[in-house]
Amino acid sequence: MSSRQAAAALTAREWGVLLILCGAIFLEGIDVAMLNVALPSIRADLGLSTGSLQWVMSAYVLGYGGFMLVGGRAADLFGRRRMFVFWLSVFLLFSGLGGFATEGWTLIVARFVTGVAAAFMAPAGLSLITTSFEEGPQRNKALLLYSGTAAGGFSVGLVVGGLLTSVGWRWVFFAPVVLAALILLAALALVPGTPRPDRTGRSVDLAGGLTVTAAVILLVLGVERAGHTSLLWTLGTLGAGLVLLAAFIAMERRSASPLVRLGIFRSGALVRANLVGLLFAAGFFGFQFLVVLYLQELRDWSTLQTSFAMIVIGVDAILSPVLTPRLVNRFGNARVIFAGLLLASLSYALFLPLGADWTYLAMLPGLLTLGIAFSLAYGPLTIVATEGVQEEEQGLAGGLLYTSFQFGAAIGLSTVTAVNVSATASSSPAALLHGYRAALWVPLAAALLAALIGAFGLRGRSAVTVAASGAPADRTADELPAAP
Repeated sequence: MSSRQAAAALTAREWGVLLILCGAIFLEGIDVAMLNVALPSIRADLGLSTGSLQWVMSAYVLGYGGFMLVGGRAADLFGRRRMFVFWLSVFLLFSGLGGFATEGWTLIVARFVTGVAAAFMAPAGLSLITTSFEEGPQRNKALLLYSGTAAGGFSVGLVVGGLLTSVGWRWVFFAPVVLAALILLAALALVPGTPRPDRTGRSVDLAGGLTVTAAVILLVLGVERAGHTSLLWTLGTLGAGLVLLAAFIAMERRSASPLVRLGIFRSGALVRANLVGLLFAAGFFGFQFLVVLYLQELRDWSTLQTSFAMIVIGVDAILSPVLTPRLVNRFGNARVIFAGLLLASLSYALFLPLGADWTYLAMLPGLLTLGIAFSLAYGPLTIVATEGVQEEEQGLAGGLLYTSFQFGAAIGLSTVTAVNVSATASSSPAALLHGYRAALWVPLAAALLAALIGAFGLRGRSAVTVAASGAPADRTADELPAAP
């Protein structure tokens, strides 16, 4: 066994902790994916309008995206295990309550609280990994397995959601309860407790927390609803969000104990990872949305057929823990991320000449390429976004990254929707196809812009990894963490 392999080896207890945390992020992914598949059945059973149905998804997005920064900082201030266990319990409870909903508003409330729970649980889980595993090969291995599990949850959820919906849509909410209960019991038994963080001189920035939460909620709401409301309403919502964001920045500059230490953004690697993550998520989720519309609206494929067609993207769940660590060790995070972004661009470009009667074999190269791209980009982005960050700010770093992903997904979905609607003149097959083709330029543009930003990480020593110590050398001097 080489020194690098020895450094990356995990004990039985470490494997147990890692599997619990992977199970939690798998739960979050499968929950979202299954709901996407079940929406038509929910609308038919509860008699929801299109607008109300949209809010079933929007409520979760707002809760998740709006509270992510607060959730990440809460993990640092109140204890990562404590936050993880508590909010996993809340996730379990309200996911189950969603299955008992008999009216649209109760389901919307349940999804909002479930999103808030995920916003606290996800950064707590990520920071448990980054603080439990030594920086270098061991942490890289853990993070790549973690990211592959997250992707696998979404891919598996598409198929499982189709199967459960065929039995009854309420099982889409009840099934995660069983999985969450098992993860909760295992977490209580295996995840080690940590001393209560020393908050001496670090008060809870309540005003900052409320301000940034309101700002992010308004920004996500404005972007996410852009294709469903008037331009004036969208601009007003986004403007109010930007005003609150500016107010938050001004407050943090004066605060003795800020919710977000602005100095963390002096790390070029962290900023670049968050920008690339935002654009990558925008392209990825926008593209998937368009492919689902194409298969179901134009081709008249069933939900289950569409789910099985899309599952090939889930190859990233296999490649992330198996192939990506080898590539990272050999070429460094920056080069692997850049390759993933180029492959994502290629995947979207392959779909630009989309035809009205494409066979699945014609779509397969683009879908498979996207799965490979995700495996190369997502995990290494997680590594770069948390690498070199002080332990007491790991939750914050995770919250920033997940906020970028969530906000990017909202931007991608709203933008492709707006372009698709404006480019579709009628409901004829030819008009629908023209709308899809026009909207496919959005994910391609996002991926190319992400690749351009990612290219700045290739300079100097950014492509190599230090073999002896296992510490990656893909951060130049200006990317080192700033002094607090």
